[in-house]
Amino acid sequence: METFAVPPLHNVEAGETTLDALVLQAETAPSQAGFSSFDGERWQPLSYRAFLDQARAIARGLLAANVMPGERVALMSRTRLEWALFDYAVWLAGAVTVPIYETSSAEQVEWILSDSEAVAILVEADHHAQLVETVRASAPQLRSVWQIDAGDLDQLATGQSPGPGADASTEAKASADADADAELARRRSEMGAGSLATIVYTSGTTGRPKGCALSHGNLVATYSNTREAPGIPDIFNDQASTLLFLPLAHCLARIIQLSCINAGVTIAYAPELKDLPKHLASFQPTLLLSVPRVFEKLYNTARHTAHARRQGRVFDWAEQVAVNYSMALDGDGPGLGLRVRHELFDRLVYRKLRAAMGGRMRWSVSGGAPLGARLGHFFRGSGVTVLEGWGLSETATGGTLNLPAQQRIGSVGRPVPGCAVRVAADGELLVRAGFVMPGYWHNEVATKEVLDDEGWFHTGDVGEIDGDGYVFITGRKKELLVTSGGKNIAPTVLEDRLRAHELVSQCIVVGDNRPYVTCLLTLDEDALQQWAADHGHRGLVTAVDLRDDPELQNDLQRAVDTTNGAVSRAEAIRRWRVLDRDFTEAGGELTPTLKLRRQVILEHFSADVAALYDE
Repeated sequence: METFAVPPLHNVEAGETTLDALVLQAETAPSQAGFSSFDGERWQPLSYRAFLDQARAIARGLLAANVMPGERVALMSRTRLEWALFDYAVWLAGAVTVPIYETSSAEQVEWILSDSEAVAILVEADHHAQLVETVRASAPQLRSVWQIDAGDLDQLATGQSPGPGADASTEAKASADADADAELARRRSEMGAGSLATIVYTSGTTGRPKGCALSHGNLVATYSNTREAPGIPDIFNDQASTLLFLPLAHCLARIIQLSCINAGVTIAYAPELKDLPKHLASFQPTLLLSVPRVFEKLYNTARHTAHARRQGRVFDWAEQVAVNYSMALDGDGPGLGLRVRHELFDRLVYRKLRAAMGGRMRWSVSGGAPLGARLGHFFRGSGVTVLEGWGLSETATGGTLNLPAQQRIGSVGRPVPGCAVRVAADGELLVRAGFVMPGYWHNEVATKEVLDDEGWFHTGDVGEIDGDGYVFITGRKKELLVTSGGKNIAPTVLEDRLRAHELVSQCIVVGDNRPYVTCLLTLDEDALQQWAADHGHRGLVTAVDLRDDPELQNDLQRAVDTTNGAVSRAEAIRRWRVLDRDFTEAGGELTPTLKLRRQVILEHFSADVAALYDE
């Protein structure tokens, strides 16, 4: 077995918890604006001291509501400042946070509440509260339901929950707060690295979600070692800022938030993805956490805009120059001619792209799925370096990361400090580190399936490690397709390349137990409207209107042909079909982090699959 390990830069001590970084910031930089939220007109900063004071006040309310140490408290909301405040309040009270995606179905909410035995839940809006009410009978241990939009956090913070009421005297309230603070201090003193911090339920691409039981030490091991990795302090520091828009219910966004607090990076919260362009322009972050789909959309939008303005040839030339320039950085460096062309296109194209991202951004972190080497080179050549990494909820998102001074585009980087990665005989990637979970909540059978006796976590991802320790992901073990001819196919290689095309929104490769490989694809709504206008179609159009259009078919075929260039002939997409609608989270075809739920898609579009193999 091939193994590559990097020694830790931070050994987690027995008494460390996720609270330590926030408390330290509040003590050493109390007035620094560590957080910012948009009130509809402008960004409102919040200092570390004010944030800690508000979280502590909410924690007092949790004590008054009889939340005991170790009890589970659920949290169902979009990404917003209140999410972070409540998360820390739960920890201050010695309890355990159970995040739930705000888009979760009733069945998912019912399962998570009952499996985690949550005693309380904070939801965001009326429809969340109504959903919880429909499943409450299946969660008899649930005592309290609070709602952000109803002002319940303010009530918790001011003591209007069970306990000293709002009408209590000032003196009595002060005495009660002092007693509560003493109890919070006692609970914190009893917490340590081994204490359970959170149960993060997997997004459930197959089967019921499993609860990853992560300790405070798991979380600290991830962000503390990553922060001290070479080059990271140069971009993660108290002069940096980021715009957080990914769901905090996902472990990746949560770890980035913890990392930012640990490093002093200012965090701004953007609840709606549709508002991202506006918020990028107004907040102007220096770095961004994202998933590949957002970078694909940024690239496709820029390319579309250029072609719509009859500047397509300039953009295409600029794109190739950016890719060549980035690739040259990994060799002997760009020559004089390439540097001159790069400077020209920086004035014509790259600066406009950076301006669309706020103008100050030079670094980004991408995870959740492969980005693709060409996009990675394009963005780096345009002046925004995307540091691609790899991890899972079970590893508190720790695993591998490309670093500013140690980057190999196309890979997911080398193991972060304190992590070892191994390639098993069947190609599966294994991880051993201090951030690997102790196990799944209430599920010893599933735990034994992924954690072996030597402490290696079996990730389910398939990949390889090069001679310098860089890890390359080639697919998911359970998602490998085997054609009826016995050929093993890694679908993500094809899907990632095809999805990068401007017209393609989502795609799924089909071929398991089939004679050859086919593909279902959906069209990007914005790109389709622009394409239709450019080709003489008036008014709004749909995929159903145009999927049989010969010109559109030709453009998509060229995209498929380009995609097939990455694989052997036996692995290539033989036939493909445009679906009449996109995959959606609401329809059950996508997880909240935009991963494909393959079995659901194949069931929903079984007639389209059958048509691909109808000779």
